[in-house]
Amino acid sequence: MDRRIVGILAFVAACSSGADHTATTTDSAGGNVTRTASASSAAGSTSTAGYAGNERGTLDQNLTGRIPVLEYHVIGGDKNELYTRTAASYKADLDTAYKLGYRPITIAQMLDKDFSDVPPGMSPVVFVYDDASPSQFRYIENDGKLEIDPTSGMGIWLDFAKSHPGWTNRGTYCLLNGAEAGHNFFGDKPKFDGQKNEWRFQKVKWLADNGFELCDHTLWHMKLSQYPDAAVQEQIMRNAMGIDSAVPGYKIRTMALPYGLWPKNRELAWKGSWTDPKTGKTHSYNFQAVLEVAGGPARSPYDPQFNPKSINRVQAVGNDIARTLTQLTTSKTRMVPRGKDQVANR
Repeated sequence: MDRRIVGILAFVAACSSGADHTATTTDSAGGNVTRTASASSAAGSTSTAGYAGNERGTLDQNLTGRIPVLEYHVIGGDKNELYTRTAASYKADLDTAYKLGYRPITIAQMLDKDFSDVPPGMSPVVFVYDDASPSQFRYIENDGKLEIDPTSGMGIWLDFAKSHPGWTNRGTYCLLNGAEAGHNFFGDKPKFDGQKNEWRFQKVKWLADNGFELCDHTLWHMKLSQYPDAAVQEQIMRNAMGIDSAVPGYKIRTMALPYGLWPKNRELAWKGSWTDPKTGKTHSYNFQAVLEVAGGPARSPYDPQFNPKSINRVQAVGNDIARTLTQLTTSKTRMVPRGKDQVANR
């Protein structure tokens, strides 16, 4: 039997048992992805029937409960695949989160214990978007005016917010600014969904100006475990410099590991420097959070075992999103903050 199928079956079995288990599968790029199933994570029914009432906020405080950090890549296409989520499935994910009483925050807010965007009795959820594809944020020209494409991920988000009170502009975008196939700040050539190079910085700045967090994901999605320390630091720092070019002075606090692979020197994922050979100037980075590629719901920053340098995520694969959100509700293991006074009391 194909080892990917074996891994998936093991994962499903783990979900059914209620105990903590892991299963490793091989992704489309040949890298290993470890998926964790636990009683407080991915197990459980995908049905939200009976729980939609939590839109009003009815849960008791649980500061050490888990926070689902959801991971998306391409949004669109005709069917769901490992790195692709159809528009319909993406909309369903948003709807499920909303009905179950989750409200979006950023990783930066999670670090700060800032849950002021989460009404009392509800829970935080973090939507993270990797790789900066045009499917996530696409412009169209209408009578000479740039508009956000309503069929892109951002267009879908904004439309959803219009009809769902309290759904704010919060989310974390882990960017690439030197990658191929359109993954260069959301597309750099018309052949990539009609996007133009001059729109790239506008999109990045729009995100920062409208409540979203910018996150480093290396220059061109390097497999950090396969390169020497100098190359790792150059990849991370040059991407940070690209973000700074779009939004001068922006403080990047979060980094996402491409493929979930750590550099040989683990600390370089969040702290390092690179000297520009052209200018002789040394540039440094020092991030507060590092995102894994999988692992299940993340620990709360109030959990004594919370490690900001290793934050787990839930991949948008199959029914994993709905299953995780529902299981955290039925098992009463989701994080429920104090509410509007959260910042003042941290």
